[in-house]
Amino acid sequence: MTATAAAIRVLLADDQTLVRAAFAMLVESARDMEVVGQAATGREAVALARTTRADLVLMDIRMPDLDGIEATRLIAADEDLAGVRILVLTTYDTDEHVVEALRAGASGFLVKDTRPAELLDAIRTVAAGEALLSPGPTSRLIARFLRTPVAPATGGPECLSERERGVLALVARGLNNTEVAEALGLSPFTAKTHVSRIMGKLGARDRAQLVIVAYESGMVTPGRL
Repeated sequence: MTATAAAIRVLLADDQTLVRAAFAMLVESARDMEVVGQAATGREAVALARTTRADLVLMDIRMPDLDGIEATRLIAADEDLAGVRILVLTTYDTDEHVVEALRAGASGFLVKDTRPAELLDAIRTVAAGEALLSPGPTSRLIARFLRTPVAPATGGPECLSERERGVLALVARGLNNTEVAEALGLSPFTAKTHVSRIMGKLGARDRAQLVIVAYESGMVTPGRL
């Protein structure tokens, strides 16, 4: 981290004290991060997101009082918290609640036994505005729990140009901007511009929301993963 770079402000939300303590030690060990708050319930997480102005919430799904999904939904719906990113934690990568969390506004998920270095990299990725998506567990989960297309809450892919639909299809498969650019013969800047425009047209918060729209509209189907 350079002398002028601001540390990533991380809020930890988990009902297990020891888990929070372990994550706090890990996050504080990184020179480019700091823990700005710890919450034991979803309701506390929402309140602390508002008062600490965290950049990222490391959110457990299963918590008392208000679960991580509802807490995610409240944070994502708050215009004053538009810059707050949410990285969901779960015990199993087959947890159907992960999809609900992505629908609610989370930018990705990790299982709790992820290696420390991978967790720190994930925090950096999501805090930078990217979604933590890959053709692996996330795509399998979405494919499993979105088998029946439904009308998306935002605008649908029909409002996109043919090129934008092609970009969206690749994003839904977990490709990053560089990979999208290579697949379509574009420059990385052009690919990034397309993704930004698609997000604007669909009213999507981030790439995770784009994936949800692609699956819910039936544009991408489980059999084509």
